[in-house]
Amino acid sequence: MEGVSPRASARRALAEVSGRALGPYQSAVIRIGFAGTWLFFLLREFPNRAELYGPDGPWSFGLAERLTASNGAFTVLLWSDSALWFETVYAVAVLASAALLLGWRTRASSVVFMVGVLSLQNRSVFMGDGGDNVIHLMAIYLVLTRCARVWSLDARRARTRGSATAGAAGPVLWAVLGAVLAYGAAAGRFGPGWLAAFATVWVFAALWWTADRYEPEGDGRATLDVLANLLHNAGMLVIMAEVCLIYATAGWYKIQGSRWQDGTALYYPLGLDYFTPWPGLSALLASSGTLVMLLSYGTVAVQVAFPFTLFNRRIKNVLLAVMMLEHAGIAVLLGLPFFSLAMITADAVFLPTVFLVWLGRRVGAVVPRRRAAAAEPEPQPEPQSEPQSEPQSESAPVPAPAAHSAARGARPGWGRGT
Repeated sequence: MEGVSPRASARRALAEVSGRALGPYQSAVIRIGFAGTWLFFLLREFPNRAELYGPDGPWSFGLAERLTASNGAFTVLLWSDSALWFETVYAVAVLASAALLLGWRTRASSVVFMVGVLSLQNRSVFMGDGGDNVIHLMAIYLVLTRCARVWSLDARRARTRGSATAGAAGPVLWAVLGAVLAYGAAAGRFGPGWLAAFATVWVFAALWWTADRYEPEGDGRATLDVLANLLHNAGMLVIMAEVCLIYATAGWYKIQGSRWQDGTALYYPLGLDYFTPWPGLSALLASSGTLVMLLSYGTVAVQVAFPFTLFNRRIKNVLLAVMMLEHAGIAVLLGLPFFSLAMITADAVFLPTVFLVWLGRRVGAVVPRRRAAAAEPEPQPEPQSEPQSEPQSESAPVPAPAAHSAARGARPGWGRGT
């Protein structure tokens, strides 16, 4: 049997990359994970928002202007120093995170989500940690992906109405974003490259809506679909490469540290008040030198080895579970929940599709069951009467348990969107 020619393999690979958005479940997981992490952080720090990113912070408006002028960072919070503008931006960031989490008008909400993340983090650069840096990068990459193909309100709209762009909310939202873009361009608020990037996204979204509305089966719509698939697959590849780079650099830098070499690195943060939300648990762990040494060496080994295990599915899945457990331990022991959530979400891009499909079915089965149980009326006591001797007719109502089982069996799963 002759082998496949290189040209045929290249054509097949090109058709695969341009013909569909790869990893729809993985992209949905990272959309939900990063949007949820940032949303929880904004709500958690809502009482402290003015000190962290607003006018009451130690990093003044003038210092922020000087820094962004030198590094070209983007933030809309420097468009005005009024408290009302800051509160508006913070509220929009919260709403955009919730919209992206639910997958509502995902193309627009992903752009607004990115603007909210960049604006807040670039306003006060010393407020973040490693988890914020990951969210900062992933917010940009998510704009490139078609991350609402499954598990989203857009997917449900596409299934019920035939198109994810149906309705007036999308055009209104993009019209508002276009007006803000025009104002920023006229006032010279955008740094180098940002105006062209936002204008390109807006024009592409306008072309997509026009083709989807007036020529859903035409060549223009098919061309835009191919471009969207290419951008999505490139974005997913960059996300995976970014995760590998994070672990590789972290592991190799740890190897060069003397505390990691002698296996005592984990001992020192366990003695700091800032990283000990559970002092008793931290003291118990720090009291075992053997356990501290094993955890220190194990952390380095897992981080260095992970990028090389992607070629073996079984080993990769084992190390993936170990790293997620490690981050869960960091959240509990060191009191860094948002950093851990961001890293667990980044790791989720490598989760097997079979597992994600199974997880989605389990969640989809639990939610309607709870809704049905909540909507089911309480049983009323039956009156005392003589038993009926007549047989039940074929038109008699179906008993409640059977009706609920039939509804669950007939309920379709979340479909595909754009």
